[in-house]
Amino acid sequence: MNLQVLKPVKGAGTIEEVIVRLKMLIEECKTSNSRIGFFACLYLKVTERVRDAIQRGEFDDDTRMKRFDVIFANRYLDAVSLWRAGEQPTGPWQLALNSSRKMTVLVLQHLLLGMSAHINFDLGIAAVQTVGDADVDTIRKDFNRINDIIGSLTFEVMQSIQRVSPLLSLFGFHATNESLLIQFSITNARDGAWAFAEDLAEKTGADKDACMAARENTIKQLGAKLITSSGLIRITMFFVWLLEWKSPRKIISVLSKAKKNYISINTPQRVSSKALQI
Repeated sequence: MNLQVLKPVKGAGTIEEVIVRLKMLIEECKTSNSRIGFFACLYLKVTERVRDAIQRGEFDDDTRMKRFDVIFANRYLDAVSLWRAGEQPTGPWQLALNSSRKMTVLVLQHLLLGMSAHINFDLGIAAVQTVGDADVDTIRKDFNRINDIIGSLTFEVMQSIQRVSPLLSLFGFHATNESLLIQFSITNARDGAWAFAEDLAEKTGADKDACMAARENTIKQLGAKLITSSGLIRITMFFVWLLEWKSPRKIISVLSKAKKNYISINTPQRVSSKALQI
């Protein structure tokens, strides 16, 4: 089924609307057998966890965090909508969404491409847009907390991937390899996103546009490296791919049911590259 004929994903005005849109997207991806549903499953769990944390008052400013979450989520929903309409989203999302058409890209790679686009590029922009004219540093604690949520839930989803990709643990034999597929770190992504937010907050007009354009290009290049391999890693990826499930619909069903434990964000959770090696 041609994904470009599917209905665009409308933006959301509240967290509950974000959750509804994500559930609709996941169901559409099941129907159309689209790999876009892989990241959508992870992001739905993140959004539900953020909503629950807000309801428990776990952020410094719950009202601001509601706004932050919606702005952040709409960058993803807008990217999917543009891509489905045959238009071009930002470079990192263009790469991630185009890769969803490639059978040879591993489930792990699909998730990392989405995480890279959303954390490394979208997150800093969303933080700056959320605070407006206020000092961006006022949102830093909550910025870190939302990343702790992403990290903890990502680890849980990564564990569930072993069912659909039984040889994924082979990557553990390459723990010292410099391949970005192995070295990708939530903590590093968060720190880079915050540095980008600080830099962006200091700029206006053409300088701000140039800062965003430069970052967009950098993260697109980073994403390209996530799906590029050579040597032993390439051989390993081939064997992992051979036994990995090929039906997006079945994979989405497994990812949708991945266990979602409560983890308090009062104690930061970090997911390092070692954790992501499974």
